[in-house]
Amino acid sequence: MKNAGEMYYTREPSSESKPVPCSFTYRGHALKFVTDSGVFSRGELDQGSKLLLEALPELKGDVLDLGCGWGALGIAIGKANPEAHVTMVDVNLRALELCRNNAGANGVAVTCLESDGLKAVAGRLFDSIVTNPPIRAGKQKVYEMLGDASGSLRPGGSLFLVIRKQQGAESCIRYLSGRFASVEKLDRSGGFWVLEAREPKTDEGEEEHV
Repeated sequence: MKNAGEMYYTREPSSESKPVPCSFTYRGHALKFVTDSGVFSRGELDQGSKLLLEALPELKGDVLDLGCGWGALGIAIGKANPEAHVTMVDVNLRALELCRNNAGANGVAVTCLESDGLKAVAGRLFDSIVTNPPIRAGKQKVYEMLGDASGSLRPGGSLFLVIRKQQGAESCIRYLSGRFASVEKLDRSGGFWVLEAREPKTDEGEEEHV
């Protein structure tokens, strides 16, 4: 990660803006982005997000990109899945400006919202939630986000995420197993695990969410 010196999970990054381009192809669609300092994975699509995108099934309905950064996941999903309605949230204002501009540049209609976790979309339900969680924000914040995600999915919905094995993948699976009917490993490569947590446990989820 090129911007590891600054916490990217912050509302207003203090680092000097130094925009750089990034491009990649996803399921036949050539995508171009502008990235910046103070935002996760400046100048490149990080390996975890790449593996997550490759493992995703076709997505439809309401999709949430949780912690969207400069927009790699949500914009790629929106481009490859025209039937999906993508909402993208992040606490980082610089990331959100990049995300909005990148969506427009790639011809993808998305909704970008400032949000600490899922607060800005509280009460809304989604068919799918996709996230490369902000591990550097700490385990407590990440688990709060994942717990809130379980209460923000429609019945039958899925949470898709990627996490490094060495950064707590196994304990994350145990946590998710208490909130979802099933947790499946979609991919295990390069030290990353891509997980799909399916069918939130409504009763337990509501208790934890309160």
